[in-house]
Amino acid sequence: MTVMAPKTREEWQKALDELPPSPAKIPAFFFAHSSPMMEIDIPVPMGKNGAVSHFLDDFGKVLLEKYHPKAIVVFSAHWDVDGQVLVTDYGNENPLYYDYYGFPSEFFQLKFKSHGDSNLAQRIVGLYKEAGLNARTTTASEPRGVDGLGKTSSGFDHGVFLPFRRMFGLETDIPIVEVSIDSSFDPEKEWKIGQALDELRSEGILLLCGGLTIHNLRDRSCMHETKSAEIYRQFDNAVTQAVQVRDPQERKNIMFDLVNHEGFRASHPTADHFVPIYVAGGAGGNGDTKVLAAIHGALTVAFGLR
Repeated sequence: MTVMAPKTREEWQKALDELPPSPAKIPAFFFAHSSPMMEIDIPVPMGKNGAVSHFLDDFGKVLLEKYHPKAIVVFSAHWDVDGQVLVTDYGNENPLYYDYYGFPSEFFQLKFKSHGDSNLAQRIVGLYKEAGLNARTTTASEPRGVDGLGKTSSGFDHGVFLPFRRMFGLETDIPIVEVSIDSSFDPEKEWKIGQALDELRSEGILLLCGGLTIHNLRDRSCMHETKSAEIYRQFDNAVTQAVQVRDPQERKNIMFDLVNHEGFRASHPTADHFVPIYVAGGAGGNGDTKVLAAIHGALTVAFGLR
């Protein structure tokens, strides 16, 4: 198997260019949603001028040009719910949930203007119920938690609005609905959450699942390819290889086994940032895949290519 691992801007732009335009079914994507560091001009991979931020600039542009999405359904590592699937029905304006802590005051003034789609939210709930999953909508009046200013708040978490600011600008007319992942972080459950929405891809709806392939805040060196321990590089390479296995069932089995890799727990003390890859895999599990960027710890891959 030839493993593709685009790491430079020239390489990932080539991979993005090779995505088929206007397919019958839009691919489902697992993407590196970066971190609040992309708002700071510091020399780190996820900084304002780092590789991940530059990739998001290019990625968003290509998504709009190739797919002209009627709506976006997004899953974030920062929203997990136990025992049910929640779907935002925020109406005319999607609020923002500043779910980060210890940052300067200007971080709590960042804006991303978008709106929801009640009909789409209800359709998503219906698809989950058809698949035997417990699901319901949630409105802006239902709190998600306490934000970084100590206020009870609701809205899109920073795993959505921060990367979307880079991908789509500070404002978009495309309806956006966020859906929760399962707090068990069980690969099979996350796969089913994605699988239930597969048919939306043939209706012009873009599915984006945000996380990171390495996320260990206890060891900040983990995100620096040249500085990180070998165990991180081994795990990141294993993920990059797994998602490129050609046979869909074999690929699924190998992806599920990644949680047993010796580098998994070091890379993910908690699995929240990794399991969105299973949501994307479930939504596009029957097609081919393509790695669009293999930046260390920040893989982006398309599932469900035909």
